[in-house]
Amino acid sequence: MPTNRGFSSIEKWLVRKVQSSVGNPPCEFVLGGTGVASASGSARRFQLLVPDRQTLVKLALDPEVAFGDGYADGCIELRGDLVEFLETVLGSILKAGEGTWFSRLRSRWMEWWNQNTLLGSRENIHRHYDLSNDFYQLWLDSRMLYTCAYFPNESTSLEEAQLAKMDHVCRKVQLQRGERVVDAGCGWGALALHMARHYGVTVRAFNISHEQIAFARERARREGLERQVEFVEDDYRNISGKWDAFVSVGMIEHVGKANYKELGRVIHRAIGDTGRGLVHFIGRNFPHTFSPWIRKRIFPGAHAPALSETGDLFEPWNLSVLDVENIRMHYARTLEHWLSRFEVNAGRISQMFDANFVRAWRLYLAGSLASFRVGALQLFQIVFAGAQCQQIPWTRAHLYEEPLPVQRERKWMTAAR
Repeated sequence: MPTNRGFSSIEKWLVRKVQSSVGNPPCEFVLGGTGVASASGSARRFQLLVPDRQTLVKLALDPEVAFGDGYADGCIELRGDLVEFLETVLGSILKAGEGTWFSRLRSRWMEWWNQNTLLGSRENIHRHYDLSNDFYQLWLDSRMLYTCAYFPNESTSLEEAQLAKMDHVCRKVQLQRGERVVDAGCGWGALALHMARHYGVTVRAFNISHEQIAFARERARREGLERQVEFVEDDYRNISGKWDAFVSVGMIEHVGKANYKELGRVIHRAIGDTGRGLVHFIGRNFPHTFSPWIRKRIFPGAHAPALSETGDLFEPWNLSVLDVENIRMHYARTLEHWLSRFEVNAGRISQMFDANFVRAWRLYLAGSLASFRVGALQLFQIVFAGAQCQQIPWTRAHLYEEPLPVQRERKWMTAAR
């Protein structure tokens, strides 16, 4: 069994710096396979295998990015369950505070570097969503929904929960047959097609991912909905025309807080003073920078806003907030499904990309799951309307009255299992 004699005094000091910066979780460090330095006064639940002093220095300066890069590249190994480890560390970090000065500086620099201008947004989205439709099909549901599902009960499957999420959104906006809806950031098109099929609306759906738009257009053609749904490869800032409803699911995270007033202007231009809408997004309980490692390796330009930061979407345009719901535990359950499916297909994904890619995405999915479990991230749905909108319900009863077409689809899904 290794002993502390393998660590020099400098290395022991570096380990203490790392541990204190992340709230002293119950983890011990193994340096170069020889020495062990433990978290004092706590059970040793995890071991972190660090190759050399240089890696310890990086961890001391910026624990999150150094661990993320080291784990993804295979030079840092973890002994213990990854999700449980990340839950423990994230819980400790929430209590510890802001992290190191270097990590704060790096985070601010990355926010500046990955700005969501018209050109920057397209590049940021391309780096994530245009990886490969085949890749995402390995671990998402059959409709290719890459946003939080909604689980009416614990036995609900991922496929059923994603159907429930889409309908939850539609009922919140109270879509009526014949209305015109604009969908900002439509992904692979599932929600736009659901709105058209089950609610009889026409939809214009915007997205700047070429791969996703091509997939959505082909799906609309196959399902005979191309006359009801138009998929537009363009930025949300170029949305024009008048619409009865505005819907955006999972896009605000890619807008950047500097652009919230502009997005609010686009929303008001689309629905005026009489329309209504919904935004669904990953958020936080208080303003905070987004994970610098995820922005570096997975989601460039991402930001998860606090509710207070989203005021710029509504207040300058006299838009009324009607309802706010937080379904973060539903996202934790969604990520459990995604991570499980990802692991089943890890070998195929490694062949498509490489082992480093698999480790990076495993860490991203596991870290996201841990963040929702411990409350570091939230999932908000905000329903809003123009000041003169008359289509405002007295109660929330409409949220739980499932339309007949959706009931039939759910019964078909149950029978097909």
